[in-house]
Amino acid sequence: MTAQMTISVFTLVIYLIIIFVFNNARIKYAGGKVGKVINLILVTVCLLFVADYVEIFHPFVNPEILDIIKALFRTAALSFLAYGGAKVAES
Repeated sequence: MTAQMTISVFTLVIYLIIIFVFNNARIKYAGGKVGKVINLILVTVCLLFVADYVEIFHPFVNPEILDIIKALFRTAALSFLAYGGAKVAES
């Protein structure tokens, strides 16, 4: 197993733990500001997950296009978090 594969498996485990924990918290703390923040975190983590694992399309898609897709998903994740955080803070 290569170093890149080890890192990918490790980050996959981390992503799954985060999604599992925050999904359980979302059920417990539904509604209110805490529920909104939990949803923000879940969507951000899911977008970052897609950005990291778009690499599986490497044999089928040009590497430059994959880099663009990664950048778009990471930018979308951070923008969503910033905009949603601002909305939660003002309410």
